[in-house]
Amino acid sequence: MVRQLKKISLMLGKQYTSIGGQAVIEGVMMRSPNSFIVAVRKGDGSIRVRKSQWFGLSKKFNFIKKPFLRGVLVLFETMANGIVSLNYSANIAMNEEMIEDGLKKGMTKEEIEEKMRGKEKVGFATFISIFLSFLFGIALFVMLPHGLTALLESTIGAKWGLDSFQFHAVDGIIKALIFLLYIFLIGFFPDIKRVFQYHGAEHKSISTFEAGEELTVENASKYTTFHPRCGTTFIFFLLFVSIIIFAILFAFISVGEGQVAVVKHLMAIGLKIIFTIPIAGISYELIKFVGKKTDSLVGRFLSFPGMMLQRLTTREPDSEQLEVALVSIRTALFLEEKYNLKEADQKAFEVEEMDINSLDDIAASNLKLNDFLE
Repeated sequence: MVRQLKKISLMLGKQYTSIGGQAVIEGVMMRSPNSFIVAVRKGDGSIRVRKSQWFGLSKKFNFIKKPFLRGVLVLFETMANGIVSLNYSANIAMNEEMIEDGLKKGMTKEEIEEKMRGKEKVGFATFISIFLSFLFGIALFVMLPHGLTALLESTIGAKWGLDSFQFHAVDGIIKALIFLLYIFLIGFFPDIKRVFQYHGAEHKSISTFEAGEELTVENASKYTTFHPRCGTTFIFFLLFVSIIIFAILFAFISVGEGQVAVVKHLMAIGLKIIFTIPIAGISYELIKFVGKKTDSLVGRFLSFPGMMLQRLTTREPDSEQLEVALVSIRTALFLEEKYNLKEADQKAFEVEEMDINSLDDIAASNLKLNDFLE
């Protein structure tokens, strides 16, 4: 424990890159500012790499780059990228099982493969998945905590009221407990445990790049699985900011005055759902602030809880998992340099897939941390 805390304190004095990623099924997605890579370990031991150029909406609409707006954009882009990457990795990792299941249903192999490829693109199905994910999140982390808080208030005979800080503090605590319990429970599933290992591998590979070291398994293995700008830290900020915002909001806005309790609380939940988006924008600005102020006392203080939460969402990866993560980030850097994607205003290459045997099959890049600082 002491050794881990020392590692965290050292990390919080660094600068961090605009390259980020996500663990997927048997692999890692890595997105640099202008490239989008998914690397997946196949059943035969080789690594399938999907390479594509990334054109974010912020390149087309400058106003989206403004503070607070950009956080909302990043949230939805991350969800879209995540769904596409998970679908792709599932297609690769479970290719044989999916084909066999499709054939049993009377589909041809061509029809099955076409259906699988359709899930690998951002389309209508992607937005439906985002919408359903959003509804699930709202139900689990907005409606349920609020309902339980109202029930607790009624059960113990408290007189907090929606305009009190106590109500929203208890709401936030219940919300945090639900999140911790959810992560703790899914961590027992073997497949999710492997995803958590790839999550740790993603962090290790990015930390290796940020340290200016060569992207090798040997170098990456010595770094911790924690990273200050992880999505887990973002979730902590969402919880923290929501308590403050809702406590202030409901102190000044009278909701459902004169209505029965059930209607009053449903109206409050509706208002919370509306404010979920701006809260995400504020949380994103906080995580960017932390990235720029990691050497300050405030930056260290804000980063620490999120880093501790990562003890639940990351696991120590093995060398093969670490290799996949390094393939992903090395490919992203290679494409950025080869096609000078930073200056590209049109498509420089088509989406491409390739199978490689090891990390050595991906050429090293000369790009450094300073080329990607935010």
